Parts: sequence; structure tokens; C-alpha cells
Amino acid sequence: MNLKVVISYNGEKFYGSQLQPNQITIASCLYDILSSINISTTIHFSGRTDKGVHASYQVISFEISDLWSNRLSHLQNIFNKYLPSGIKVLSIKKVGADFHARYSAKKRAYRYLITTKPTTPFNNDFITYVPTINESVISKAIKEFIGTYDFDFFCKSNPQIKTTTRTIYNVLFYKYKGIYVLKFEANGFLRSQIRIMVGFLLAISDGKVTIDDLKNQLQKKRLVYNKPAPCNGLYLTKVKY
Repeated sequence: MNLKVVISYNGEKFYGSQLQPNQITIASCLYDILSSINISTTIHFSGRTDKGVHASYQVISFEISDLWSNRLSHLQNIFNKYLPSGIKVLSIKKVGADFHARYSAKKRAYRYLITTKPTTPFNNDFITYVPTINESVISKAIKEFIGTYDFDFFCKSNPQIKTTTRTIYNVLFYKYKGIYVLKFEANGFLRSQIRIMVGFLLAISDGKVTIDDLKNQLQKKRLVYNKPAPCNGLYLTKVKY
């Protein structure tokens, strides 16, 4: 039986989503629970998130025995009782055998949160502070990311990736209750891609680089700036199938 499971988590508490040697990750916590109830399986994530990156809507899939067919709510209760407080299972449902959390996904959406107000111990892990932000220039610059590009200059190297070409379908930049929100929706993202894109936008906002510099880097004419923004402001918010 194949399951689609939606989870959310506070990434600050974990060393990313994927298994890492000698580190506590989202995957390692999930495997620990499954192992404790004698379920041996392979968990597939819709996409990886790095250390400190959050998810309000992450999708995983894995196969288990049909004996659990009428006990999925019980399985969810087990997860939520024994998982660390930073992880929550939102839903579990049976899906077709051909469903795969990663390969069946059509679009993924992320949001990045920014504030110009000094953070506190209560929100510092969840939002990125910058002293000032140029709203008009970011509103203009962020639209340059829409389209299909080779994002080789906007990601960390990963020898397992066959291509660095991705399509960004939609972007948004707006202010909500004093918080600046940057939204990106694409067919997929590379390692640290969004953080590097946001870092570039913030560099434009600060006058360190220009929109023309951004265009040149998108066209791979010149590597201008690839310092990632902090991880704490980034959230995986939706996966569409």
C-alpha cells in the first residue's frame, strides 16, 4: 500500500530533511518511528530542504503493509505522539502505486519572509531581518526570474543533479502585516537556489548589484553574486500534483 503523507516542521531544530550521518534530520526522525512499529520502507520527499529551512506543507510517500489500510488515523496519531515537537503529520492517505512524492510533483512553492524590525528570541528562527528594503526595486527585479533558465549560477553544486535548468512559473512580492513576503513557484528548485535568488534581490535592494547584473547572471554571461540569504526565512509551502 502506497501512502501520501503531508508534514510540517520547524527546520531550525533539524539538520535538513534528508538522512545525514550522525545528525538528527526530518527523515531520521520519521524512520525512527516507523522502525519502532516494525515498518521497514523507503521514504521519498517531494524535495529536500536544508538545515534551518522550514516547511508548512511537505509531502512524503512510502509503502507499508495493507494491514494498515484501516488504521491510517492510528498511524498518524503514533507519529504525532512520538515525533519531536518540531515535526507534525498533517494527513495520511492511500494513493495509487504509481504516486511518488518527488517524481509525481508538478509544481513546488516556497515563501521567504523578511522583516525590517529587529527580531526577538521568539521569532528570530522564523524570519530574516534586514535594516531596510527597497520595495520598488525588488518588485521589479523579482519578475526577471519568471521563465526557463539554467540556474547553474544560482545554486550550490550537486553532482547528483543531471540538469540545472528549471522553470519558474510565478513570483510574488508583497507586504502583509508588516512582513515582506517573496513567493516562488516552479517545477523544481536546486540546492540553495531560492536563498541565492533572495540574496541577489537583497543585494539589489542595497545597491550592491543591479537588475542588469541579475539579467547577465540568469543568462550565464557573468557570475556576479551568489551569497545565499539566511535559511531561517525560507518555507516550503505547497506541492502540486
